[in-house]
Amino acid sequence: MSLEREVRAKLAGKRNPDQEREAQEWLEAVLGRKFPAGVLYEDYIRDGQVLCEVMNKLQPGIVPKINSSGGQFKMMENINQFQQALKAYGVPDVDVFQTIDLWEKKDIAQVTTTLFALGRTTYRHADWKGPWLGPRPAEEHKRDFTEEQLRAGEGIIGLQAGQNKGATQAGQNIGAGRKILLGK
Repeated sequence: MSLEREVRAKLAGKRNPDQEREAQEWLEAVLGRKFPAGVLYEDYIRDGQVLCEVMNKLQPGIVPKINSSGGQFKMMENINQFQQALKAYGVPDVDVFQTIDLWEKKDIAQVTTTLFALGRTTYRHADWKGPWLGPRPAEEHKRDFTEEQLRAGEGIIGLQAGQNKGATQAGQNIGAGRKILLGK
């Protein structure tokens, strides 16, 4: 099997149809329209127009110009504008896919992961009233301990320190013992 085929098989194995369906349903809900019947999820979002429209729904005007014609470079420019809008909206840079992942369909699983990261980021924008995608991110829950409470914890030895209440492996014999034969 060639290296390219191996890589393609590995990337195809990372794809999760349930997540892709959920991401598509979220995109449809945000846009207020269904994807065309018979068109694959990755084919419909490939030119970046739909993704830019979604960003403009989440935050109006974040993508100033969406190219609808002009060849592949204009369509790839849509994807780049979407990526810049994601970062401006608050999606961490590590969650953003590369243009080639979508345009050449090299890693659609990463594109779906980016959409989930965008969905999680919408929870942090109070002006967005839904729909949401993915779990709500945890918020900070700061705790204040008194000095007395902190000192009380110093005398406790956790199991990470190696204490296991006297249990040992002494006397356990698994399998045959090692026999050393001298002089042979």
